[in-house]
Order: sequence, then structure tokens, then C-alpha cells
Amino acid sequence: MINGLKRAAALGAATVALATGAVVGTVGTASAAPQHHPPSAASHHYQEARGHWARQWHPGFRDRHHRWHSGQWTRVWRPVHRDCHR
Repeated sequence: MINGLKRAAALGAATVALATGAVVGTVGTASAAPQHHPPSAASHHYQEARGHWARQWHPGFRDRHHRWHSGQWTRVWRPVHRDCHR
């Protein structure tokens, strides 16, 4: 029984040490992370691209039964996005 108590105490101490190390490591990396300061709005040249349907080629393939499925074109929706040109 005493060995069980010793084992439980050692396991508890190890768990606390690992948790403390994880918290300290997270705080250290968060404070050392570079701060993002975007440049002024005058230097940005954004171009809005509307959403549109585009064609995408899916190449042919052979399935697990060794049957050939030919390639095909499908229509894919490209959502609205912003292109930034500096």
C-alpha cells in the first residue's frame, strides 16, 4: 500500500511539473511572437475579385477494380477574394 501511495504522489508531482512547463512555455512563446503591424492604407493596392464559376479539369484514373474512368471538366465556385498588389 505504501508503494501505491508513493507511486501516486510521484505521478501527481510529475503531472503538475508537466502542466506548469506547458503553461510557462505557452506564455513564453506568446510574448516572444512578433507583433503584426500592417502598413498604412496608402501603400495597399487591393483589387476585389468577385465570386465566379471556373472550370477545373479532373484527370482520368483507374479504380480499384482496374476500370478506367476518363477525365472530365467540372464547374467549381471560386468565392469573393481580395488580391493585394504592393
